Amino acid sequence: MRRRPLGSVQAKTVLGATAVVTVAMVAAGIAVLLSLGANLTEQAQSQANDTARRVAVTVATRKADTALYSGLALPDDAPVQVTTTDGRLLAASRTLDKVSGTGVADVRPKPVPSPTLSPAPTPTPSLTPTPTATEDHGGGGGRGRGRGGRDDSAEDASPSSRGSDDHATPTGTADPVVGEISGTVQEGAGHATLDGRAAAYRFATVKATDLAGQTVLVHAGASLAARESAVRTTTVVMLAGLPVLLAVVGGVTWLVTRRALAPVAGIRREMAAITASEDLSRRVPEPAAHDEVARLARTTNETLTALEASVERQRRFVADASHELRSPIASLRTQLEVGSAHPRLLDVPGAVKDTVRLQHLAADLLLLARLDAGETPTQRAVDLAALVREEAEGRAADRTPVTVDIAQDAALRAEVNGSRGQLARLVRNLLDNAQRHARTEVTVSVRRGDGWIVLAVADDGEGVSEAERERIFERFVRLDEARSRDDGGAGLGLAIARDVAHRHGGSLTVGAAQSGGARFELRLPAADV
Repeated sequence: MRRRPLGSVQAKTVLGATAVVTVAMVAAGIAVLLSLGANLTEQAQSQANDTARRVAVTVATRKADTALYSGLALPDDAPVQVTTTDGRLLAASRTLDKVSGTGVADVRPKPVPSPTLSPAPTPTPSLTPTPTATEDHGGGGGRGRGRGGRDDSAEDASPSSRGSDDHATPTGTADPVVGEISGTVQEGAGHATLDGRAAAYRFATVKATDLAGQTVLVHAGASLAARESAVRTTTVVMLAGLPVLLAVVGGVTWLVTRRALAPVAGIRREMAAITASEDLSRRVPEPAAHDEVARLARTTNETLTALEASVERQRRFVADASHELRSPIASLRTQLEVGSAHPRLLDVPGAVKDTVRLQHLAADLLLLARLDAGETPTQRAVDLAALVREEAEGRAADRTPVTVDIAQDAALRAEVNGSRGQLARLVRNLLDNAQRHARTEVTVSVRRGDGWIVLAVADDGEGVSEAERERIFERFVRLDEARSRDDGGAGLGLAIARDVAHRHGGSLTVGAAQSGGARFELRLPAADV
């Protein structure tokens, strides 16, 4: 089996389909990985937020007499820090070894030195009245409060939205009231090491004010290891499955295109066989499907049919031309040989007649060859009425007279575009044919109507039957086969006339005349339209 080149339609289709699927799968894979990573990151962030809020609630509801945070129970499976607003670590998860991204790098609280006590000064009596308002000093960073322990500064503080800065802390937000936590969560990313295992984390920071009035920050994180593992596993699966998918797509495309192009291969083989054998009667196979390949096969067979008809017509033309040329040449040769041997017996008029006939036949064959070659006639204005008058005047002495019926105003506007020589040949052939079949008279008329110049040539002969009205325009066709060639001509006049009419954008038809004979009607577009 011959291997298909890479430049074949089948190979190009497979490569194109594989390339498209590759681009689509890569784009879809990237979109899936990005979406998966974003979803898992959002889940980790939600988990960190929940842990931070849960620890913050525990801090806010601790007993007021619990001064130290060293006994605070924090989860060991997540990095958690409790710090003051100025960054001093109060408590951390027991398994936390290292952390970054919370703004506090310490993982173990540092001891705070006890303050040095000095004797209190003896109050000096004063006559100044004592203010009624009292100042509350909360332990560990308490803020001044108004009535009912409510933070007055909280009324002017605007709530901050959830941030994404890795080292951001909610220090710019208002402190929650005693025993409450802040409704604002600051979000960020960082790294932490738990029990010697380092990983990326999402962090959440929440403010809380304990019952003693101290405001602290609770930092809690959630691991991104699950996200990284899921993304890595998905990437490996996609990379492993992509070649298999591409192989399946390529194989299926190869089989489908091979089946679809199989009729094309059959058409090509049959055309190659027709070319090699020169047998135009053969036809390519037509698929039963109604697709482009089937239409191609039908069009190819139609082209072969037209080509076969054209070649057959050309063969008949050559054969008929050879036959028509053989007769005058043989007659002329015979007369010359007789004249050479017996000068007194030389038929000079007959030799001249055969020579003229041979000349006319050669001119007709030459014109047909030029028309078949697609020669475009020159485009210049030709007065068709003048051509008719000139041709009719030259036949005044003929046996059958030609009557011209052309109005004076119509003659002035009966101009068409084309070759004067070819149009003159057309008119001459029509008149020759009419005189050959007429009994007493031939009538020619020229008129104008609807942008057309119409020339009609009618005779009072036997006419043409309806079944033969198209056949008479074929080459070398003579309806009266018994008529002599000298009287009937070679059968090229009407074929030349119709070809000239078509080359000039017009038409030539035949019908019945009022006198019972034939009426030929030539229609050509007017020159001034």
